[in-house]
Amino acid sequence: MKHILGIVGSPRKNGNTHVLLSAVLDAARAGGAETDLLFLADLRIDECDGCHACWKTGRCAKRDDMSPLYDRIAASDGLVFGTPVYWYGPTGLMKTFIDRFVYFNCVETRGKIRGKSAALVIPFEEENPETADLTVQFFEKSFEYLELKLTQTLRVPGVTQRGEVAARAADMAAAREMGARLAS
Repeated sequence: MKHILGIVGSPRKNGNTHVLLSAVLDAARAGGAETDLLFLADLRIDECDGCHACWKTGRCAKRDDMSPLYDRIAASDGLVFGTPVYWYGPTGLMKTFIDRFVYFNCVETRGKIRGKSAALVIPFEEENPETADLTVQFFEKSFEYLELKLTQTLRVPGVTQRGEVAARAADMAAAREMGARLAS
């Protein structure tokens, strides 16, 4: 059975990122996968300071909520990253989370993440789909470096109000389709 880990990088519970990611994970569960959801806003994740202690000892020197997440990330078969577009990039919550993936960038730990599937869910206020280009490129480059396989990207332009995407049938159907594909 596949295990899919969803990561909400929005500070808004029941916001568009949360609603879309929940639909993805609901469909993945319906397809037989186990799922888990992280709200980065509920966690204390400190900035990476580049000390590379994780490369020397296999453990991050920070004593925050990120350290136990490494095992959860490693145990997953697929990761779904959800973030709205903030100033043409991911939220600060998501960026800090990704910065801590330096742990997976050494020889001893790279195999824990190499080859995993990754998907993106990116809602944003502006109507132009190109608004999310830099955010998508950030993830593409990061995943390429980490040897993750970006399998799917869902861009949802034109959503501003908390949770309004739930009324957009086509976007919700696309999120459910993403979840079904992740489970298969």
